[in-house]
Amino acid sequence: MSQIDDFDPNAVGVKGTIFGLPYSTDTAQVVIIPIPWDVTVSYGAGTAQAPAAILEASAQIDYEIPDIPDAWKLGVAMAEIPEVWESLGKSLRVKSEIYIQWLENGSDPAVEDEMTQRLAEINAECAQLMRYVEQETAYWQQQGKTTILLGGDHSTPLGHILACAKKEGEIGILQIDAHADLRKSYEGFDYSHASIMYNVLEHKGITKLVQVGIRDYCQEEANYIKTSNGRVTTFFDQDLKEAQYKGRTWHEQCQEIIETLPGKVYISFDIDGLDPKLCPNTGTPVPGGLELDQVNYLIKQVVKSGRIIVGADLNEVSPGVDEWDATVGARALYRLSSYLGVSQGYLKIIT
Repeated sequence: MSQIDDFDPNAVGVKGTIFGLPYSTDTAQVVIIPIPWDVTVSYGAGTAQAPAAILEASAQIDYEIPDIPDAWKLGVAMAEIPEVWESLGKSLRVKSEIYIQWLENGSDPAVEDEMTQRLAEINAECAQLMRYVEQETAYWQQQGKTTILLGGDHSTPLGHILACAKKEGEIGILQIDAHADLRKSYEGFDYSHASIMYNVLEHKGITKLVQVGIRDYCQEEANYIKTSNGRVTTFFDQDLKEAQYKGRTWHEQCQEIIETLPGKVYISFDIDGLDPKLCPNTGTPVPGGLELDQVNYLIKQVVKSGRIIVGADLNEVSPGVDEWDATVGARALYRLSSYLGVSQGYLKIIT
């Protein structure tokens, strides 16, 4: 393929392409679907800017990965950022901020009808976005592509996960996150970033949810986990850390995590699962968390176990005022796509 033959991986990356690589969506094996949307975030906004910011930062990446030779030869390309949804998301974000402020100020009954209408509009458009994402994912899958969704907030992958489940049959989800995201219709939003896993588990094709790094959750979510009959297994950040203090290695913990996963795995990576020093501008940062190296090692062990990664998402990166968060997000995305490439047989790993 001439585009590979003519590309120098030691030179400056191609501006305007993901990771500066010379692939298009026609020639790529992996297509990244960007969704610039953060309508229902309840704390800090800005994650809608992540796809553009990560695309910009990704051109600065150097390609070598010690145990994946020629990782850059995995064809990865990003689809166009959908301007219509980006524009709609901006206008709806203004409306949702007014609604959230109304809730936080005591829900004045004088404007309750107006706020109820506002909420109904937001929920309807979020449902439309979910359907759009599902259809967009199915389109790329029909072209023979493996897909990664790049949010946006953590509400954005729902349609992507459902499309992967429809294509693959029964799958499990490995969720890296600070939050359990098991609230039902948080703040009245049916498709809240805090409800993504509740919504996912409403579908029978998702047989297992394995959560890692959880450290900020409510009683409702704790009860959901306890009464899930094993469908949800949560490795809380506190438990992981305390076991490490007693001498348990991360490798041992990874093996325990992997044993709970089925053969087909979808990875949902919320960047706030990491220590917030790595992405301090994420929408809902929480002290504690994982190092990026720990997450990469866990994903690597999933691949080495023989489980198949059928799809993935990266979300909740908010660029902030500098390039740090986008730089970290771009590197997280590069490793995620590379390990997915190994799992799908496009790349090989040195064991």
